[in-house]
Amino acid sequence: MAEQRFGEFVVVRREGYVAELVLDRPKAMNAVSTEMARSIAAACDALAADADARVTVVTSSNERAFCVGADLKERNSLSDAELVRQRPTARAAYTGVLDLPMPTVAAVHGFALGGGFELALACDVIVGDASTVVGLPEVSVGVIPGGGGTQLLPRRVGAARAAELVFTARRVEAVEARELGLVDVLAEDARAEAMALGGRMAANSPVGLRAAKRALRLGHGLDLRAGLEVEDAAWRSVAFSGDRAEGVAAFNEKREPVWPGR
Repeated sequence: MAEQRFGEFVVVRREGYVAELVLDRPKAMNAVSTEMARSIAAACDALAADADARVTVVTSSNERAFCVGADLKERNSLSDAELVRQRPTARAAYTGVLDLPMPTVAAVHGFALGGGFELALACDVIVGDASTVVGLPEVSVGVIPGGGGTQLLPRRVGAARAAELVFTARRVEAVEARELGLVDVLAEDARAEAMALGGRMAANSPVGLRAAKRALRLGHGLDLRAGLEVEDAAWRSVAFSGDRAEGVAAFNEKREPVWPGR
């Protein structure tokens, strides 16, 4: 298994065509410090440029938490001016995950709170287990979600439900989280299920996967006609690709495709 470290707190591992982005600050339950945010962004930049990474799964090395959000101990030490300077670095971590061009799956074990839940919300699919607890508690400490939570959560659960969750700052446990759509899949082992799901996705055309993600993301929220134009543009980007030719040939020859990835 290939492995690359980005700073002290982030590791990227490869299992075939599935990349595993591991949040690896276990002593702090993966609280996102400035250094860790910088490393997440760097890892995402590298993955975005890696044509062999067909799917990315975001996991945690901590036994109790996926990520508990921003490092409030570090934040408490920052002056107002330092916090302003730190903001672009923090934001780049969340947008780095959100902007990954391939499908992304979050494997949430334990707590995913604040920025930790926002990292999961930035993924296309969220897998949890019985230990999963999610929430956006920022208003309880005098701020608001700043990693995309106020925009990503309503897109999952609707405006009214998102408002209730953000305004109450309450934590939601696994079963209710699945019922509300905060988590898509509950499994006995979140990481194992997320990696298996990633493997099933990665068996498909890498060109098709990325184009389908663009169509889903860019078309969301548009009126139907505009959304269909987004879909048509994505279709045109794959219709004359090597992957399309290989997929059709493999189907007719009754064999598994060998995707050229272009």
